[in-house]
Amino acid sequence: MDLNFKDFQKQDIKFDINELLKAYEEILKIKDFTGLKGISNFGAISLTQIPGDPDSIKGHKARGIFWTKPDKSGKEVIRDQKINEAAYTEFIEDYKKTYFKEVFDILSSKFKLGRVRILLKEPRSTLSWHRDPEPRLHIPIITNPGSIMVIDNVAKHLPADGSVWITNNTKYHNAFNGGEENRIHLVACVLDYKFN
Repeated sequence: MDLNFKDFQKQDIKFDINELLKAYEEILKIKDFTGLKGISNFGAISLTQIPGDPDSIKGHKARGIFWTKPDKSGKEVIRDQKINEAAYTEFIEDYKKTYFKEVFDILSSKFKLGRVRILLKEPRSTLSWHRDPEPRLHIPIITNPGSIMVIDNVAKHLPADGSVWITNNTKYHNAFNGGEENRIHLVACVLDYKFN
């Protein structure tokens, strides 16, 4: 089988992994990962919000719209709420003194971003098979060899080395953490990126 990794595109940007880890620890002192009420097995800390609207990062707005095929019929269904990604331009005040603000500023100068979040995938857990409205930018912060992303039946491990990846989440995909520690990624919606 010819494995095609074109849906995982490494960017020509790299951040300091030690500073990313330090920023993550700083954020945990401000806000703990306790998951989202009503959303099982999904943990997110939003780094951006709609200006002046702290409600724009609560509940299902931290996840946003996606499509899935939940049963053997293969029929696609829509889940959650449509999000105006382009409106999420304000970096949250509580996190401005962390390295994530510098990362956000650099990424924003190169890409048109939507929501920027720190996402948790707990040990021995997986996301549903789904597709999103736009590609995603990933910076792995903590990972393990059993943390894999699958896009259109092609699996890839993204190392936590400061690298920046853009993944084609407009195709059906999932991510799973087969390890025994949390998998932590900085994830941003990318609104102006086209896959070949």
